[in-house]
Amino acid sequence: MDSLHYIWELDTMARAIHYNSDPANPPFLAQNFIEGKFLDLEHTPEWINSVCPRSGNLLMEVPVSPENVVDYAVTVADQAFKAWSTTTPQQRSELLLRIAYLLEYKKDMFTVWESITQGKKLARAQFEVDCSIEQFRYFAKFILQDETSAAHVNRGVEETTLTFEHRVPVGVYALITSSNMPLYLLTSQIAACLAFGCTGVAKPSEHTSMTAFMFARVLHDAEVPPGVMNIIFGNGSVTGASLVASPLVKGVSFNGSNLTAIQIRQNTAADIHKRLSFELRGNSPVLVFGDVDVDDAVSTAAGAAFNNTGQLCLSGSRIYVHRSIYNMFVAKLVRHVRDYYWAARDLGPVVSLEHYNRVRAHLIQAREMCASFEIGSIPPVNPARGFWIHPTVLTNVPTNSALAHAEIFGPVTIVYQFEAEDEVIELCNDNLNGKGAVVLTHDLSRMRRIGESLDADLTWGNCSLGRELGAGLNDTKASGVGKEGGERARDAFTRIRRVHLPAY
Repeated sequence: MDSLHYIWELDTMARAIHYNSDPANPPFLAQNFIEGKFLDLEHTPEWINSVCPRSGNLLMEVPVSPENVVDYAVTVADQAFKAWSTTTPQQRSELLLRIAYLLEYKKDMFTVWESITQGKKLARAQFEVDCSIEQFRYFAKFILQDETSAAHVNRGVEETTLTFEHRVPVGVYALITSSNMPLYLLTSQIAACLAFGCTGVAKPSEHTSMTAFMFARVLHDAEVPPGVMNIIFGNGSVTGASLVASPLVKGVSFNGSNLTAIQIRQNTAADIHKRLSFELRGNSPVLVFGDVDVDDAVSTAAGAAFNNTGQLCLSGSRIYVHRSIYNMFVAKLVRHVRDYYWAARDLGPVVSLEHYNRVRAHLIQAREMCASFEIGSIPPVNPARGFWIHPTVLTNVPTNSALAHAEIFGPVTIVYQFEAEDEVIELCNDNLNGKGAVVLTHDLSRMRRIGESLDADLTWGNCSLGRELGAGLNDTKASGVGKEGGERARDAFTRIRRVHLPAY
């Protein structure tokens, strides 16, 4: 069965659900995309079952790409690098715009399958697909306007020289992405990699490989030169480990958990030349001061906590509320969650059984420390149909506990109370997993003061989660190393060379 042929025709939710609900239809089979072609299925000795988070039913079989397949993909990327790295910004810009056009042409289909394969709500999937399209347009424009060279005269003791700088692409990149925003994370890495003249081998999460498989056809139809961008499938222990360890890979861009990032760093410790860029899960605070409109603050804090079922690296999983409005805030938050954020009705499931069990373990830990479940509960040990976890609001969790510092990465938020500004800043900065922050107050001086004091990569004042693509992300504590977005992405995928000439 040609899986892509069938998927390409299932471009509405009704058609997709009808196909998936028919037991006579076999699961889809993903194929590796290497050197501009889809690899034959007989090259795959082992498969992973990828299931639908909403039902737990088998959706797709994903190949576990063995070492020889990984080597093939990296080798062709290395061979393609010489020609691709010398293309002009105009040529690369035109290719990025072709990819954006093709992706937009089929964006309804990508939205449907992003929703199905990850479990997210359709509106959230649409937002992420739109952002994916915008990534290619953004970098297509950026590389035409970027000023990448500098020159200056050095007047030394014996000789005066003219020095000029120029940037060159790093080389072959391994792009490994997470399951929480499958298409967006994949395309943001691919767009930057292609824009700055690198070639790549991308590996999506084995839990959410559907839209990556579909996107490989976009690369094919956009006529990306063979070998310039390859997409392979598999798990971390076999496929991912082989990919990052390849001596031909000059850089690794990874999005996912801290533990996997640590393993990648250990696996590449001897490869001093490799650039490592990690964008990791976080545990971000929301600060609510006593001068806010409580209803508005509740709405913002709930959105920060439960958007995408809490599976965002910038989710507001800790809410610090000033003592003067704490009781009122918690009561209103519970009512708001009950009205607007309920599982199946307003939220999707978590992405996999593995992640379901991880979040469930955190909730068991909360019960054992006698935390208060203001709303929500511990889900059953064996989910009957899909990986559904009701949104949960916890209180009475010690600020110095392991749970308070954990990357729960699900529909769970913990509410604390505080008295003084210095106190809450210290509590926020004490968490190594802090990535972003939301500050809710009508006092602009306080907002500026706290925004400058918080050890957070992105801080929002009286809003959450919106950001300009060029702002990107920087390394912050345990939430990652490396940089993304605009000039920061340029720094990740290129390096500077300097040439000294006699100055006359």
